Amino acid sequence: MKTTTPHHTMIGNQSGPRLLILAGVHGDEYEPIAAVRQLLKTIDAERLSGQVTLVPVVNHPAFQRVSRTGPDQLDLARTMPGREDGSITEQIAWETAKLIHDCDYLIDLHTGGLAMQISPLSGYLLHEDPNVLNLQRRMATAFNLPIIWGTSPKLNGRTLSIARDANIPAIYAEWGGGTGCDPQGVSDYVNGCLNVMRELNMIHHPQPENQARCRVEDHRYESGIFQKNYPAPHAGFFEPVVTLNDHVQPGDILGWVHSVAEDRSTAVRSVHQGIVILLRVIPSVNPGDCLSTVLEADGDGEFHYE
Repeated sequence: MKTTTPHHTMIGNQSGPRLLILAGVHGDEYEPIAAVRQLLKTIDAERLSGQVTLVPVVNHPAFQRVSRTGPDQLDLARTMPGREDGSITEQIAWETAKLIHDCDYLIDLHTGGLAMQISPLSGYLLHEDPNVLNLQRRMATAFNLPIIWGTSPKLNGRTLSIARDANIPAIYAEWGGGTGCDPQGVSDYVNGCLNVMRELNMIHHPQPENQARCRVEDHRYESGIFQKNYPAPHAGFFEPVVTLNDHVQPGDILGWVHSVAEDRSTAVRSVHQGIVILLRVIPSVNPGDCLSTVLEADGDGEFHYE
């Protein structure tokens, strides 16, 4: 079965860059979908320089399943560039990669999905080309969320890795998660995209008050992978004892995993010094499920404050 990715392109009256904004790469992330729907009503093509392509739901099969993944169980954010004749997720990846190759800049919006909550942040890959890297830093800063995070450029299968290989400046954003759709997250995402468009001289938009608290750039190979941090040691019930943005030290307890089959509880302790930027919100866990992520401070225990 062939698939296409529904999208909307708004072409301005003045020449300018081509910006692609993606939402719904994972089917259980709702603030991005609502934000892109609102952007479709907010952006005035008569006052736009360049063009904006908006994709409200990239991964329709996953959205219909209320799931991170489609029926083939592939994670679209690990499947890029996919295959034209592949499974449903591989075909969506193929179509999305074509959209990325047709743009000059990329914004990919995410949340923690149903299982996780993430502290609001904008991120980018530490691209080897200094010109691309500097543009990504500008975009991530302009997006105006509290945390700015530069991570390894070596990870593949992502929208940002497609952009990386094409030397297209690209950022992603994370905001919240869990059930429902937080209006504050939607508002921050709408304003973040408009802020970036202002930075790229595509629209006139008010200069916002700076919300950034810190910038961290981590060159280690697997930096930026939420799912590899603090796996559940066994099946059970996860009870966190920290909250998002708490500062932790090595040895601090992040939470407990309580077995439901026997009288056993296991403490999950931080091995990092930093701030908690992700927490699991669905208590039921299987062995290996991600429970938390700690954004590490530098060797002196400091962040690079804006």
